[in-house]
Amino acid sequence: MTENLQPIGKIGLLLLLCATTAGGFLWLPAAAQFANPTLARIVVFHVPCAIVADVASVVAGWYAIAYLRRRDLNDDVRASVSFGLALLFCLLTTVTGAIFARVQWGAYWNWDPREKTIFMMLLVYMAYFALRAAFSDPRKRASVSAAYALFGVAAVPFLTYILPNSTDMTLHPKGVITTSGGLDFPYKLTLWAGVLGLSLVYLWAFRLHVAAGQIGLRLDRRARRSHGRAAMAPAVVEARR
Repeated sequence: MTENLQPIGKIGLLLLLCATTAGGFLWLPAAAQFANPTLARIVVFHVPCAIVADVASVVAGWYAIAYLRRRDLNDDVRASVSFGLALLFCLLTTVTGAIFARVQWGAYWNWDPREKTIFMMLLVYMAYFALRAAFSDPRKRASVSAAYALFGVAAVPFLTYILPNSTDMTLHPKGVITTSGGLDFPYKLTLWAGVLGLSLVYLWAFRLHVAAGQIGLRLDRRARRSHGRAAMAPAVVEARR
């Protein structure tokens, strides 16, 4: 039954993403208050990427805690996959935001407070994978990266919401999606549909990469066992002599 529902779910996800994209480019009215009213529609792709990046970070933190509690390498796989997807969506947020900034504010990068904090988030994500690459032992790598992941997750609300909203010296408008005076209803509807669609894309990619990572874990365990047996064989032969 579950296997029969999977193709239906994928088709539904594809239709949702197509509807959101079509709605963003064809249905939404141009935003007259922007320098390029037509390109302002990119906000319905930019903001959902940022939200899903934050969600992926929280999920990574959850599995990092789970690893520190249970010491199960499968939790480490889930945490690293989710952190990788957080990095991907953070990059998409940066790219779509740079396109918007070029048209609206005259440059791809203005070192606005929110641009500074998203740059810092990118560094946090990339440092996580640099740290993982420094350890060959899987359990030591998992322990150190799980501890670092908790730091990264703790930085998310500070860098994403608290710090950018603590100053009025910013190009980014505030309360765009949380207040009645922000985006019009068609924009909010399309934006939240985009959040749903990208969240499902995240979930699909998460499950796919976790399954691949778990296969890698099993292959690594078999390789280590084979290596251990091969290393023990000469000693056994020598003992028999």
